[in-house]
Amino acid sequence: MGTVRRRAGVALGIAGMVVPLSIALGTAPAQAASCTTSTGPHQKQVEKFLGRPVDGRQSPADCKAIRAFQTKHGISPNIGYAGPITWGVMDLMNKQKAAGSNPNKAGKCPTSKGRIACVDLTRQLSWIQDGKTLKYGPVPVRTGRNGHETRTGAKKIYWRHIDHWSTLYDVPMPYSQFFDGGQAFHSITGSVWSPPGSHGCVNMRTGDAKKYWSMLKNGDDVHVYGRKPGT
Repeated sequence: MGTVRRRAGVALGIAGMVVPLSIALGTAPAQAASCTTSTGPHQKQVEKFLGRPVDGRQSPADCKAIRAFQTKHGISPNIGYAGPITWGVMDLMNKQKAAGSNPNKAGKCPTSKGRIACVDLTRQLSWIQDGKTLKYGPVPVRTGRNGHETRTGAKKIYWRHIDHWSTLYDVPMPYSQFFDGGQAFHSITGSVWSPPGSHGCVNMRTGDAKKYWSMLKNGDDVHVYGRKPGT
């Protein structure tokens, strides 16, 4: 495929691969004016996740710990409230941890294609396997939000650009590996757990994106399946 056609394909999907400007630049949400004293509907679950005393009642120390978690992962408003968005991120982290070293236990990513990058939208996980052998991962990822979903199915990496830049949104997208129009693996500087999600790309932590870059090449298979929570 010629350079013009490759660039045209990327341009057609550019809106689907960029991350929100605040996340791409690594900026945290604006600090709230005060820490809430309200007890949230997921107070006990959040307290347990954070290693706080589990009494189901908001305390200043609870709020401080919750707020720090929210700020770290771009959850807004970051007022220390144990609401459904905050608990949703924590619950997802628990499920990712439970995947352990056998993310393809259910056999939903093909084992008959040799080296393949798997993306599980439901658990927001990705890994590289060769047949039934896990080669790297699983690692947490951030896929498309509602209305900008990462498309499912069998794909192939068709274009790679280590220093890709979105001229439309004026944001960097390092280690980009495109596999479906404008949808690609690439690194971000914010948290991969930050809701609500990308504009279609598979966002990764920098170290993971670098590893994917070193292990994959044009023509390698990618398989995307499942459904991102909230889409």
